[in-house]
Amino acid sequence: MKLTTMTQIALDGVVQDNGRWARGAGDDSTRAFINETYQRADAFLFGRRTYELFTEAWGTSTHPVGLALRQAPKYVASTTLTDASWSGSTVLPDVAAIADLKAKPGGELQVHGSGTLIRSLLAHGLVDEMTLIVVPVIVGHGTRLFPENGPDLALDLVESRVDSKGVTIQVLRPAGRPKYFGA
Repeated sequence: MKLTTMTQIALDGVVQDNGRWARGAGDDSTRAFINETYQRADAFLFGRRTYELFTEAWGTSTHPVGLALRQAPKYVASTTLTDASWSGSTVLPDVAAIADLKAKPGGELQVHGSGTLIRSLLAHGLVDEMTLIVVPVIVGHGTRLFPENGPDLALDLVESRVDSKGVTIQVLRPAGRPKYFGA
């Protein structure tokens, strides 16, 4: 399966501040892009915290995102969760189980939110494509997608667009290690 991620991120790299800064970000074209992305998923993969938030927010929703989530298999990467309560969900205990799932035939395995999981997937070379929805705000505090001392990674830009509210969508593919000047 192709493993893709979609993450809302502030200009300073913050991905989590209890959702306060991101509400209402993006125009109709950005919301349509997000909805279309969910529709093409063959399965979803979440970290535990995001899984719990999505179960509560989307578990019974009739919104197109909620319907896509309910209809597709869901996997939650967790060493602490033993039973996934959302119908169609399976707990994966470690990165090896995620790698095994990714190796199976199929279309797109999507990760939404789940910053901690994304960092781990990047460190293990499991991400095929990343979509960053960059909100034009500097939060100044909160959890950042890319840690200060994480692995370095070159990215190829596949697609980029800007909506009427200044939100950019960047689709990127990992491209090995970066080349540094003077090295």
